Amino acid sequence: MNIKYVISILLLAISQPTVSFATPVATPVATPVTYLTSDTTEPMSDFAKPISDAAKPMANVAKPLFSPIKPVTEQGVMPIQLAATYNKSDYINIAEYLVSEKLDGVRARWTGTQLLTRNGNKIHAPEWFTKNWPDVALDGELWTQRSSFEAIASIVLSHTPDERWRTVKMMLFDMPVSHVPFATRLSTMEALVKQANSNSLTTIPQFTLDSQRLLEAKIDEVTAKGGEGLMLHHKAAFYQDGRSNQLLKAKRFNDAEAKVVGYVKGKGKFAGMMGSLMVETPEGVQFKIGTGFSMKQRRYPPPMNSWITFKYFGVTKKGIPRFASFRHVRPDKDLPDL
Repeated sequence: MNIKYVISILLLAISQPTVSFATPVATPVATPVTYLTSDTTEPMSDFAKPISDAAKPMANVAKPLFSPIKPVTEQGVMPIQLAATYNKSDYINIAEYLVSEKLDGVRARWTGTQLLTRNGNKIHAPEWFTKNWPDVALDGELWTQRSSFEAIASIVLSHTPDERWRTVKMMLFDMPVSHVPFATRLSTMEALVKQANSNSLTTIPQFTLDSQRLLEAKIDEVTAKGGEGLMLHHKAAFYQDGRSNQLLKAKRFNDAEAKVVGYVKGKGKFAGMMGSLMVETPEGVQFKIGTGFSMKQRRYPPPMNSWITFKYFGVTKKGIPRFASFRHVRPDKDLPDL
């Protein structure tokens, strides 16, 4: 399979109605992209189910249409598209967006020949894992199930692949191709996945919602099941390097990264263990995190100068995260740009 196959898909496809950009979209935020895991575990087969008939699966909604194929990767720098934050107060036409669950895995780029992390580090996947994959660039999430970020990272970031890779799938969510609307990129990905016929390669299920009320209910449903939240991607959006206000992440809490700079001794039931971590954000804000740790993590806390992901609910007037809670250690290979 090669780029000629991708072009042929576009040439043979039919056009879809133009989606209007007249509706304002949310303003992008300036904070770094971040990830987290959640508190419960659910099998892959049960995620991203519609809450009602109003949540419509994406079957046959968009078919590939002709547009010049220009891989963004040919521009010389590996582009990474990042999501802005959805705010309930922002007015957007939900019907113009494709919706999917936000997965808590390790983001990966398939270049057509190898898997790379967001920072361009090689992922040492077994040869069988990527066998028959298309020779075009694809963006996705290496994932197993909810609440398993650390387990996933230990599998896919190891230099020595093992049988645990059998539990991993590459969940595709985009193609880094310029001048092609997202709905078309999605249909093209689905066609490529079908031809590859690989158990390790699939697309993240996409669906549509008719109203903001249904969107809010779906966010609550996914969060209650241990998911991170939802991703909203405008059907007519082009792929762009950096943060896009046509790609939105919708969650019930914020998350960020911080560096471990110290430890506070525990008291009472935590005597002889770590009571809390002293951490510092990339902006230089220092604060303590004392919740979210297992007993094992209190006995063996994250190393000094390592990076962790934490969740929080807004900030104080001094910029300190409110109700900060530990999520997981962030591997160096998977750190976002800080």
